[in-house]
Amino acid sequence: MTAGQAGVFWLEFDPDSGHNLLRKVSGESPQWGTPPTIDIRSQVNGYGGGALCAGRDAVYAVEASQQQIHRIDAATGGTNAITQDTDASFGGLVWDPFHHRTLAVRERSGRQQLVAVRDHNEVVPLHDSEDFYSAPALSASGERIAWICWSLPDMPWVRSVLWTAEVGEDGALIRARCWPTPGEGSVQQPVFDGEALRVLSDHEGWWQIWCVSWPDGQARWTCLDSTAADHASAPWQLGERHFCPLGQGGWAWIRYVNGVGELWLKRSAGSSSAKVAPGFNDFRHITVFDGQLYCIARSATRLDSVLAVDLATSQVSLLAGGEAPFADAPIVSPEPFQVPPSNGVTEEVAGFWYPPVDGSTDNNPPPLILIAHGGPTSMACPVFNPQVQFWCHHGFAVADVNYRGSAGFGRRFRMALAGNWGQSDVEDMERAADHLVAVGRADPNRLFIQGRSSGGYTALMAMIGSTRFRAGASLFGVSDPARLREVTHRFESGYLDWLLGAPSDYPERWHERTPVQQAHCIRRPMIFFQGGQDRVVVPEQTRQMVRVLEQNGQSVELWWFEDEGHGFRQQKNQVALLENLLTFYCRNSQKWNDGG
Repeated sequence: MTAGQAGVFWLEFDPDSGHNLLRKVSGESPQWGTPPTIDIRSQVNGYGGGALCAGRDAVYAVEASQQQIHRIDAATGGTNAITQDTDASFGGLVWDPFHHRTLAVRERSGRQQLVAVRDHNEVVPLHDSEDFYSAPALSASGERIAWICWSLPDMPWVRSVLWTAEVGEDGALIRARCWPTPGEGSVQQPVFDGEALRVLSDHEGWWQIWCVSWPDGQARWTCLDSTAADHASAPWQLGERHFCPLGQGGWAWIRYVNGVGELWLKRSAGSSSAKVAPGFNDFRHITVFDGQLYCIARSATRLDSVLAVDLATSQVSLLAGGEAPFADAPIVSPEPFQVPPSNGVTEEVAGFWYPPVDGSTDNNPPPLILIAHGGPTSMACPVFNPQVQFWCHHGFAVADVNYRGSAGFGRRFRMALAGNWGQSDVEDMERAADHLVAVGRADPNRLFIQGRSSGGYTALMAMIGSTRFRAGASLFGVSDPARLREVTHRFESGYLDWLLGAPSDYPERWHERTPVQQAHCIRRPMIFFQGGQDRVVVPEQTRQMVRVLEQNGQSVELWWFEDEGHGFRQQKNQVALLENLLTFYCRNSQKWNDGG
């Protein structure tokens, strides 16, 4: 979502075409612009986002197939490419009204730059000494700029640094300088309130809002909200915006509490803070335009929504989306749960439990599917998920678990996965299963575990390490971290060493936590789903896992989708995945019911 003089713009996925369409609202009611004929999506070396920004009378967007910047007329939807650098990818777009240009991150030949782009394929490098760039932000006068950088082998949520510079009359950057945090930390989303710079930093344990100034050449960091909560999720994408100034010292921001996102407003410097839009559980891309706060909001009971919040009254208006997902079927709402410390583990683990529609009681606890989210530095939020609803409507309970390493629970919790992937996350999934059994929310003989991508790795390691789970499912899951390390994109090239330690230093650990090397330890049924075009999880990894299990006489199924990549996009394949997985779970539940 982005705002400019011509209005507020956002992307809306069209399931019929499979493309992202551009939508617009201006004034008090929606006025839809003509959707452009291009698919809009940014993908800069493994991470995307920041695919559009609004200028004076046009929107600038990254076209999905070639990753070039296009100018889209705000009135007609007509498009034309303004870059033709086919060896490069662009993202993180920000409009510079003072020099009538688009600021962007450019990835080219394995390097990144902060660049400025004009309408006629004029690309001017602004800064290029660092490995990665994100989040350029301009001050109200246009005379100052800030951005974020980080260097290999770090991920941006491990260690990153704030940069600033002055902007000359010709648009060149002057006196660029980095400002390290007072302690080790991750910074993200710089923004100016007039000429005052604000940024999110977790150097004191949480992503909190800080004012950064340097009146005497030395950085001064002043915390503006000391609440012990993350005010952002992990920066997997360029162009995220979890807080923004409202003018007169006012602010809007997002706060995460046990995995639930809250939207807060402080209208002016002297006013009190208030939570708004309580019916929603996650918020993204907040922006201000003409006295209204706009954002993408998600809830547990409706489809994603575009909201406008009146800054004078806090009244919330639904502009788009928000439809009821089902015409007649009930929606299952999540119930939060917390797993207390146990067995030497000092951290609590939070999650969301979804009961089956059939209303199983404590005397008849339901079968339970535990879901390990991907990332693994991501998070499970209590928002509408049609696949979770599918399981609940077929008699299963579901638990989404925020294991150690998840974002949204502070730096210490997030960093706890360093060197411990395949161990701490697995322990927490098992702790969650045991807790839900103990409180009567799950049948101990009908526990299942599944995950996608890195979540599939967690599921595989859980099946290798114990027989607690009746069966497991890997949906294009990582089964050979060493192979993934060889082929992954530059953005995540140091990630696996952070998760498991360097292979040269910890060879035994890598062997013990490589599912394809430990497949012989699995003693319960497994099912795999794999796309033949997957460039993240090399398909041969999954075939090798299945071969080893078959050689050991284990019960295993493989469902192969030659036309899918990493994540299934085609509706027919998504349906096939759910139908075959349901048959698998029901068959293995029935064995226990029959005493098998």
